Amino acid sequence: MLVLIDSPDSLLASLLSGNEPGRLIIVTGPSGSGKTRWCQALAEQAMLLGIQVRGLLSPAVFEGESKTGIDLLDLGTGSRRHLAVHRREDGEDKNWGAWRFNEQSLDWGNAVLKVTTTCQLFILDELGPLEFQHGVGLSDGFGVLAGRGYHLACVVVRESLLEAGLALWPWAEVLSLPSVPSSETAA
Repeated sequence: MLVLIDSPDSLLASLLSGNEPGRLIIVTGPSGSGKTRWCQALAEQAMLLGIQVRGLLSPAVFEGESKTGIDLLDLGTGSRRHLAVHRREDGEDKNWGAWRFNEQSLDWGNAVLKVTTTCQLFILDELGPLEFQHGVGLSDGFGVLAGRGYHLACVVVRESLLEAGLALWPWAEVLSLPSVPSSETAA
């Protein structure tokens, strides 16, 4: 089901109005559409309202205008780890695409997810090919989402994996972010 959500504010208003527990929003859109920024804005606004936020955010790391890495941010504690860097051109880690993932950071992220059993707002950015196709990465996120111990959850899922996500979570609503002109994506 496609849900019309204008902004993080409109979603938080529905959370504060007492929507039923276990509501799940799948945030999707093309690369660079602002999925992580949207989740970050949601988390920041929720925290300002005193809403308990748990989960993981994967903000990009830039050097100048080039995306060189991805961090992993624990929304409950503010702790941050380096999650991934662009892989070397020698073919190393070819199974994981353009990124070389830090196994210790993935283990740390899964440990954070394992203790996330109940909360008001749960955010997971993102479940991607590592999780859906290889059963690794931040795969403990699947258990958190299936357990529905949250009042509201937002999970980032790539457009190419949306069908798989909806098969796992048929109760989910979809928030599809539009493409952003390239001049706006580096912001």
